Amino acid sequence: MTQRKGLPPLNGPHATPEPSTGAEPAAAGLSGLALVVVLTGYALSIVDASIVNVALASISDDLHGGPAALELVVSGYGLTYALGLVLGGRLGDAFGRRRLYAYGLAAFTVTSALCGLAPTIEFLVVARLLQGAAAAMLVPQVLATIQAATEGPARARAIGMYGATAGLGMVTGQILGGLLVSLDVAGIGWRSVFAINVPIGVAALLAVRRVPATRADTKPGFDPLGTLLFGVTMVCVLAVVVAGPELGWPLWLWSLLVVAAAGALALVRVERGLEARGGSPLLSPSVLSHPGMRRGLAAMVPFSAGFGAFLFVYALIAQGHFGFGGLASGAGLAPFAVVFFVVARFTPKIAAALGRRIVTLGALVQGAGLLLLALVIGLGWPHPSLVLVLLGIGVFGAGAALIGPTLFRMILADVPSAQAGMGSGVLVTSQQMATALGATVGGTFYLSLAGSLSTATAAVLLLALLGCFSLIVLVISLKLPDPR
Repeated sequence: MTQRKGLPPLNGPHATPEPSTGAEPAAAGLSGLALVVVLTGYALSIVDASIVNVALASISDDLHGGPAALELVVSGYGLTYALGLVLGGRLGDAFGRRRLYAYGLAAFTVTSALCGLAPTIEFLVVARLLQGAAAAMLVPQVLATIQAATEGPARARAIGMYGATAGLGMVTGQILGGLLVSLDVAGIGWRSVFAINVPIGVAALLAVRRVPATRADTKPGFDPLGTLLFGVTMVCVLAVVVAGPELGWPLWLWSLLVVAAAGALALVRVERGLEARGGSPLLSPSVLSHPGMRRGLAAMVPFSAGFGAFLFVYALIAQGHFGFGGLASGAGLAPFAVVFFVVARFTPKIAAALGRRIVTLGALVQGAGLLLLALVIGLGWPHPSLVLVLLGIGVFGAGAALIGPTLFRMILADVPSAQAGMGSGVLVTSQQMATALGATVGGTFYLSLAGSLSTATAAVLLLALLGCFSLIVLVISLKLPDPR
């Protein structure tokens, strides 16, 4: 059973003691099979954020969907996913992380089947919204289970694998989607990008009992006002990020950021007051104030934004200028995937030797990769060396592997096991929001420059912007605590 260290007192009206007979037993540790099971669900959720991109043309032809509907097929998943992560983590703390993971994975498997069977574009949009909500239920339980069921070197290795899954999932989605559509498996075309989730999800569900059962000693109370304010803030921010490029950034859309800022300020006041009264806030200010979480999230935002912008603009250049199809475009990211996976396996050992300087090293390596890409594109356009481009992508992936898993460990290091779900929900929400924001800002920046400048100049300036993100991570890394 997880400990109550760091939680608010139980004398508030919102804390509900659990009967001792109903508590789940202490986690005996996270076996290799159990880690594979939870990472499988996480991988599916990450892959499905991008796997559909290369199938949009086929979906449009088959279901006669217009641009707005196709945009919802992509962004609808991200909307419900990002909105539900914190609440999903909180529910796992309250009712058991293995239970919520199993429910979420079952729902994700069913909604994937519904996406694959969609008879109309409207049906597909609704199914994608539900699929994102299911992912939000299962994903926070992954890091929370790792946090509650491991410690020391075992935790470092598990979080390293989690970080590798996060990075590889984003890249693999584009590769796998292009492969499935090209192969036209069983003659079902684009539907295979969703159908593939079903057997994988069922297999993981059959093994879910191997995952240790963890939850908070005391069931957290419900925070309706905090949940409402958090939802309003998130919806306003997501609306700007998702609808901005499509609508041309009208003035009324920017006003939503004012509403989001007011909602965020009100949320802080409400959560502080509730915790001071001994209640159970959705977002615990005391947990969020830990230096590791506060500074780690400050580094995670520019890191994820740069990563999102890189992947999005890479696809624009590969498919737009070089004329690559979805499969060839995805294959160009293979050096990133391979290098990221290899380096991430050694990240715990490197962190043990370098401490927080591993993030500094990662930012420098990322910057070197971006500089190499800028030189190759700027000097070699319109026929830059493919070998050097792939080398630059690989170096960028090595830097990302040094930074990402390490930041995950730093952010969660001071979070009590009893609030691991809430902490992981905040972490993944920040990561997803920053990635989406980076793709939007990076894409808009690149396209606006490409309209008036040459493609090479626009690409080099975009790489310079990504270099600024790496520089911000480097500066923040000088104040980070050592990873534990």
